Amino acid sequence: MRNIMLLAALLAAAAFAPAMADRAAIDAAKAQCVIGERNDGYLGVVAGQNVNADLEREIRSINQQRKAAYAELATRNGVTIEAAAVLTAERLINQAPSGHCVQNASGAWLKKP
Repeated sequence: MRNIMLLAALLAAAAFAPAMADRAAIDAAKAQCVIGERNDGYLGVVAGQNVNADLEREIRSINQQRKAAYAELATRNGVTIEAAAVLTAERLINQAPSGHCVQNASGAWLKKP
């Protein structure tokens, strides 16, 4: 389990980083609580918010990168992709800055204090 946590931390830091220009748009949308970290390890649009096509495309791209990283993590540790994703989700949600929106265990969006 410790190896999974270490790999999850490394993946969270490196594998999810989109291009710098795109990263700024993602960071801004997170800071405005337009998008946030879902409890399943993927980015999502916060309930009641709308995103443009460019941002939607970036979210999809990041989530595809995350799924590939979760698959690698799962293979290395003999767990399911979903288990690797949920473990990483916990880290991403815990590390999200104050003011960002994240999903709780039941799927409700909360703004971090």
